[in-house]
Amino acid sequence: MMVDEVRSRTMRAVRSKDTKPELTVRRLIHSLGFRFRLHRKDLPGSPDLVFPGRKKVIFVHGCFWHGHDCARGARKPKSNGDYWINKVARNRERDQQTERLLSDAGWQICVVWECELKDAEALRRKLSSFLA
Repeated sequence: MMVDEVRSRTMRAVRSKDTKPELTVRRLIHSLGFRFRLHRKDLPGSPDLVFPGRKKVIFVHGCFWHGHDCARGARKPKSNGDYWINKVARNRERDQQTERLLSDAGWQICVVWECELKDAEALRRKLSSFLA
């Protein structure tokens, strides 16, 4: 099996929406009484949750995939290290560009990192404050 074939199979297994962290955030926000739209393709980056009336968006980022500075995000892959380091760097650049475009269009942005799900009460406070 060729490296590209293995990489392709690996990437296919990674979901871009309806991930466990995203579903957890959606349930929490719904329990706070807020309603939202999902993955609006007409907005830069197709934000995970969109609150059109408030002009606010939430992205739920996996720590590894988006290069967070926590322990999980700082992990170095054991195989194909150069590929993954470059991939995460490109993701970070794309995230910065997306945030810039949304901000320039008047949207407020909140990023929820996968590692933040460990402290449900702190996450609840963060989201309540952002959406208030």
